[in-house]
Amino acid sequence: MKSAVETLNPTRVRLTVEVPFEELKDSLDAAYKKINQQVTVKGFRKGKIPARVIDQRFGRGAVLEEAVNDALPKFYTEAVNEGELNVLGQPEVDITELKDGELLAFTAEVDIRPEIEIPDYSGIEVEVDPVEVTDEDVDKAVEELRERFASTAPVERPAEDGDVVTLDLEAKVDGEVLEDGLASDVSYTIGSGELLDGIDDAVKGLEAGGEATFTSELKGGSAAGKEAEITVRVSKVAKRELPELDDDFAQLASEFDTLEEVRADSRKRLENMKQYDQATQAQERVLDALLELAEVPIPEKLLEDEVNTRKHNLEHHQLGQMGLDLAKYLEIQGKTAEEFDAETREQAIKGIKTQFILDELVNKEKLNVDQEELTEHLMRRAASSGMSPDQFAQAVVEGGQVPMLVGEVARGKALAVVVEAVTVKDTNGEVIDLSDDEDEAAEAAAEQTEGDAAEAKADSDK
Repeated sequence: MKSAVETLNPTRVRLTVEVPFEELKDSLDAAYKKINQQVTVKGFRKGKIPARVIDQRFGRGAVLEEAVNDALPKFYTEAVNEGELNVLGQPEVDITELKDGELLAFTAEVDIRPEIEIPDYSGIEVEVDPVEVTDEDVDKAVEELRERFASTAPVERPAEDGDVVTLDLEAKVDGEVLEDGLASDVSYTIGSGELLDGIDDAVKGLEAGGEATFTSELKGGSAAGKEAEITVRVSKVAKRELPELDDDFAQLASEFDTLEEVRADSRKRLENMKQYDQATQAQERVLDALLELAEVPIPEKLLEDEVNTRKHNLEHHQLGQMGLDLAKYLEIQGKTAEEFDAETREQAIKGIKTQFILDELVNKEKLNVDQEELTEHLMRRAASSGMSPDQFAQAVVEGGQVPMLVGEVARGKALAVVVEAVTVKDTNGEVIDLSDDEDEAAEAAAEQTEGDAAEAKADSDK
């Protein structure tokens, strides 16, 4: 076999392959054997029909077609390996010559990973938010904890903001009560915004036994998105009572003995959260700066597939779970279809560029992923998916997604290397040292690139 590679553009090549006919012998034998098992010829036992009889009865062309179909993947793979190509997706194959007994020639056009030159990123400088926790932040955190330990006490008066009311609801559309439009003993805190638009105004001022009717757009259920007439009946009004902020509360709500200890712990937790947010912000801004510096050609077919995958996932998975269609989603977001398409394309380009350049960094820095790193990443992904680690691991293995997870961790480590080499300052001008947060930074980077379908599809199509 002879093969040659012609570069059509930085992301696409054409392979020209010539195969001497004798190298098709195994595929020809397999073709005769397959046809033998499929046809019946009078006077011959099934599977024992001579090749010359098959040629006479069914035509040599049918045998050649079967043999070529069997042989093409093998010779294409050999040509790819010979050319040391990193291909993406499936090739477009064209048989240019087939001479019985002499030669098989074909071409194959296919996308490839572009060669990327990693720019000098040492001069990158990004700015992030400072880690500052104010007394007001601590007050808010303690107040949220206090809210979780609130109790309620029934009152005989009209309902007010902040009260907890027990409701019965009935929803009608076009005068008909919906099958899923009845709900009883619903507990609702006035002002929380957790139910229907307009319900706060409807129930405020009602005492137990009171009733009101209002119109609202349904957020879910069989008539999601439609205007409905809602009848609400109040069966109970209760006032929320917050515990006193003292040492007794500290002992009730935490492992601490004093309120000051609770406040100190809240401050420390807030600082940790802001440090993590700062590290994540640094990752995002360093990545954006790196992508600005690097020239990364994008294969058009891969980009098209990635855009379609993102749209499909949004429409058929995310929006479906929310009871929305794409048109309603765009209305809520205040976007036109054209703006949505442009935004999706931009996100897809960034996702593909990110994976290409970080994968190149993984190779350049010779970064490896050990079992412990992979296990930790798997545990985090399992937690975010709502599955147990065993269930998630089984799904990953059965879906052949282990290489994808390894890639996520490796790319996270690659971006962490870049972050460690650049200058990160907060808005106060203080230089931030993120080296102590290397593990968290790597994980943040992995999370930033995980879920992108481009790499998974590219790998699965190889």
